[in-house]
Amino acid sequence: MGTFTIRVGIGNPEGGEFHWVNALVDTGASHSMMPASLLRQSLDLTPKEDLIFVLGDGREQRYGFGEALMKIEDRRMSCPVIFGPEDQYLLGATSLQIFNLIPDTTNHRLVPMPRLTI
Repeated sequence: MGTFTIRVGIGNPEGGEFHWVNALVDTGASHSMMPASLLRQSLDLTPKEDLIFVLGDGREQRYGFGEALMKIEDRRMSCPVIFGPEDQYLLGATSLQIFNLIPDTTNHRLVPMPRLTI
């Protein structure tokens, strides 16, 4: 599968400015991950809990886990987010599902799901 990045706004669900980042669309990641410093210092967010996640190489790592407001194009949705390392900007499967979007890897864009299932 091809990979690509998209522009995503990250904000505090309680209000304020969005911080725009280029996030890698990663359907292999359950949740979106953004740098902890962005979430904590720039957006004044705190994790709701610490969880252990299995990384792509099989290692386990504990990260903070919480919620952020995300903006893709003109849509805003509240999404779960992992408080990750400085270089990690990932848009994971849960956020894509919340936005009802799927990746079009040929054209490097996100498109609406053709049909929603219950």
